[in-house]
Amino acid sequence: MRFELIDRIIELQPGTSIKAVKNLTMAEEYLGDHFPSFPVMPGVLMLEALTQAGAWLIRATEDFAHSMVVLSQARNLRYGHFIQPGNTLTVTAKLLEMGEQEARLKAEGTVDGRLTVGARLVLARYNLADRNPADADLDRSTIEELRRRFALIYPSGRTAVRTPAPTS
Repeated sequence: MRFELIDRIIELQPGTSIKAVKNLTMAEEYLGDHFPSFPVMPGVLMLEALTQAGAWLIRATEDFAHSMVVLSQARNLRYGHFIQPGNTLTVTAKLLEMGEQEARLKAEGTVDGRLTVGARLVLARYNLADRNPADADLDRSTIEELRRRFALIYPSGRTAVRTPAPTS
């Protein structure tokens, strides 16, 4: 099961930073079990929201060069306050370093200016065809789908400021 945890990108500077939001509602499937009498966003999904925002930043920075952008490491992970239905999680991620296969970011999520989650992330990026050339078509279709999703959460009417990515 995949949860889309970024509803909208509100600021984007490829190669530098991203700011996005997740509006938590009672319609979220996982809230029925977490917890029935005190619904809160699970910590692992807070981390996933940071990861997804960071992945959108990487994709925008590289013009969707890789079909896969995945969490490799989460360091200095800390949680602050609960996120409940009706809250808006604001996620920011800053690109610290971009190597050939990995990117390092500092990310945090806040609700009304209060820290709810923060971490230093290492995101790995690759194409499936790097490991199996027969997967090149899958890479292309995945990237096309990611571009469609990106257009929904960051409408083309907005312009992004392109700056060079930090290098390792």
